[in-house]
Amino acid sequence: MAEFVTLSRLGSDDLGSDDVDGSGRAVALLRIARPPMNLLSTQVIREIAETAAVCGADPGIAALVVYGDERVFCAGDDLAELAGLPAEQATAMAADLQAALGCLARIPQPTVAAISGYALGAGLELALGADRRVIGDNVKLGLPQIRTGLIPLAGIRRLSLLIGPGPARDLVFTGRFVEADEAARLGLVDQVVAPDDVLGAAFAWARQFVTGPGQALAAAKAVFEAGPHGHERARTEWSRLFGTEDQRTGTRSYLRDGPGVAEFTGR
Repeated sequence: MAEFVTLSRLGSDDLGSDDVDGSGRAVALLRIARPPMNLLSTQVIREIAETAAVCGADPGIAALVVYGDERVFCAGDDLAELAGLPAEQATAMAADLQAALGCLARIPQPTVAAISGYALGAGLELALGADRRVIGDNVKLGLPQIRTGLIPLAGIRRLSLLIGPGPARDLVFTGRFVEADEAARLGLVDQVVAPDDVLGAAFAWARQFVTGPGQALAAAKAVFEAGPHGHERARTEWSRLFGTEDQRTGTRSYLRDGPGVAEFTGR
């Protein structure tokens, strides 16, 4: 049982909209709940990864929103824990923690990080694995690990691919914070809204996948994550889709009625 993370399906009363279609597919909400700053200890990181895996294995979940609370998404690493971590223990756990911080990129559903207040250190690394990042216009983002004599464990490659190696080096080497306008200009985030609208905007993006082609979306995510092997992975995923109900539904509907009409089951 997770102590600092919850996973729930959003109902119509949560955000003023219905998120479940006739087949029962839904948008899920993963909340980081370690107030006051939602710092990521090794336990919290593992709980997030385990909870994301539960979501990923649930065919009834069409998309995932990741959120902290209205004050803060995640203010970073639990430095009190890291300060006392022996080198040999750090070596033993590095690979597992690195994989856990990338958990949002590995689950098949589209994911969106809804960021309020701060997303720093490991919190931003987690959000970099999401397919979309929505922030409030008062948010601060950064990878300040260099100021503690460390480096980001999982965020350097993703950041470089997202905003380019030059800007990524600047953010990692200086550890400086980025405000909303610069984050949008760099391409670090996808949408900037008023602070009170962060969760609603993330939910609105996620909800469009409730009746979407879940198998094809999962295939597309796998190709993006394959990186330099994307062409090879695309061949595999494209071929596999011909055995799915969604592919049969989609192609027949497109031929009959044109695009944007089919309602998929995710199978």
